[in-house]
Amino acid sequence: MSPGVLTRTPPPQPTRDRSSRFRRQRSRSSLLTYGEPWVWLTGGALVLAIAMIAGLLSLVLWQGLSTFWQGPIVTFTTADGARGMGEIADFERFSVDPATLATMPEDEAQLVQDAVDDDGSYTRTLFRTGNFDLAGTHFEWVPSYNVTDTSTDEWAVLLEREAWGRFYGTPAAFIVDDEEHASDAPGAWALFQRHYEPSRERYLERRALEKDVVGRLNDEEERGRLRLRGVELEHGADSPEYARAAQDFEAFRAEVRSRATKANEAIRELDRENERFQLVMETAGGERKTIVLADVVRAVPANQLGFVGKIGVYLSRWWEFLTADPRYANSEGGVYPAIFGTVVMTLLMSILVVPFGVLAALYLREYAKQGTIISAVRIAVNNLAGVPSIVFGIFGLGFFCYIVGARIDELFYAERLPNPTFGTRGILWASFTLALLTLPVVIVATEEALSAVPNSMREGSYACGATKWQTVRRIVLPRAAPGIMTGMILAIARGAGEVAPLMLVGAMKLAPSLPIDGSFPYLHPSRSFMHLGFHIFDLGFQSQNSEAAKPMVYTTTLLLIAIVVLLNVAAIWVRARLRRRFEGGTI
Repeated sequence: MSPGVLTRTPPPQPTRDRSSRFRRQRSRSSLLTYGEPWVWLTGGALVLAIAMIAGLLSLVLWQGLSTFWQGPIVTFTTADGARGMGEIADFERFSVDPATLATMPEDEAQLVQDAVDDDGSYTRTLFRTGNFDLAGTHFEWVPSYNVTDTSTDEWAVLLEREAWGRFYGTPAAFIVDDEEHASDAPGAWALFQRHYEPSRERYLERRALEKDVVGRLNDEEERGRLRLRGVELEHGADSPEYARAAQDFEAFRAEVRSRATKANEAIRELDRENERFQLVMETAGGERKTIVLADVVRAVPANQLGFVGKIGVYLSRWWEFLTADPRYANSEGGVYPAIFGTVVMTLLMSILVVPFGVLAALYLREYAKQGTIISAVRIAVNNLAGVPSIVFGIFGLGFFCYIVGARIDELFYAERLPNPTFGTRGILWASFTLALLTLPVVIVATEEALSAVPNSMREGSYACGATKWQTVRRIVLPRAAPGIMTGMILAIARGAGEVAPLMLVGAMKLAPSLPIDGSFPYLHPSRSFMHLGFHIFDLGFQSQNSEAAKPMVYTTTLLLIAIVVLLNVAAIWVRARLRRRFEGGTI
């Protein structure tokens, strides 16, 4: 160091531990910057969603599968001495309102106070008592404080009838030709079992004559009348052609009516034979009701059945539910027409929507020049998916039914006017409406599938001299087929459960004829149809008794879910085969 030069030594710097500095920096960082909370959050959301779906399906499964199980028939006696009979349908805890308690008679209020638990509530039981033609109700809530005695009568019998629903009682007598042949429960029940099967066979024969023979003859006569009306419109009422057609029609109508008269006489004979056999039932309250055997769908001595017998009743009810027509305001019987209509409409919708959706997606992805207009079209398609389904129903009713259908009637069915054929609600217009509803789903899924095909495959095809269409048909579409099937699966899942549009364009509470049957031309697209979704709505909101319809609502919901799952599984199976085929490199 040279003399006279001052130097300044810097102060010593404190040494810092690197690990402590890292800990301080880390402590200042937000917890959200790390992935673990988001993993827990997304996993928790997934678990919650799965739990909600599992809970819903469990509720539907439990309620739907238990609908047809036969429980014991309980006879109960109330405090005022009245007696009732029925199956226990539900229990409920009922809170006591002091204000209501103060308005009750003193003896009834004392009964309530004696039955109240520590929490200030008591139990009441919902009995399915049936006998609507006598009591005017299907169910009855009975509070526990009002029940003095319960028992299970060995001879308590449930009769499921064609009309008026269920009847609960005990056999009191059996009548043949207006004469009593038994006046006790065992004797009456033995005679019932002896004569029931022949009576039921005659009833089914009568229905077949009425529906298949008389109905077909009436249809033939109507078609003949329409042919005569067509000749009148074409040639005029004063023309020789009309005179010959009228003469032929009169001869044809005479023959048809002669055959119908014979069928009606056979029906009356079967009715007279069935009226001979009647069962007298006595309710728990002592009232008597005479029931014709042919009107009984099923007789169940519930308190005499073992486990095997209950299984037999359970399976027979399921078979009836899947194969029979509905009865008694759709609250009992089967839903076969609704199953048939749901499947046919869904298949028609799929056949209509997939070609149009694929063609639209092909144009947007493969042919159209990308720009403002195409972007606007894509935005419109995406927005179309958010339009309420009832709007599609209004459009289908106004456009398909009242415009297109009316024009078809004027051109091809003029002889039927003013009664519309296609100018009204039908399964064809319902399928078209739901095809429009699900079209955006198919377009979006198909575009995604087309965009997933590598451009190198297109370029290789062009290099080999293939045209645009050859490349699309032989290279792009086969590779995109699994994605197209995905769009179809989503369309089936969306369309099969829709109800609001169907209320306007074709679904009915009860459709007497199926859209496909054995009469020419076999497929009748103009007919109305039944749908499981609309059937659920009708049972839940338009039934005369919501409690009576609630079990059938769950069972029909379970059936609708099962049909949608089966349709989706079939489409998924086809998609898996296509995917394996093209992943293996074969075309």
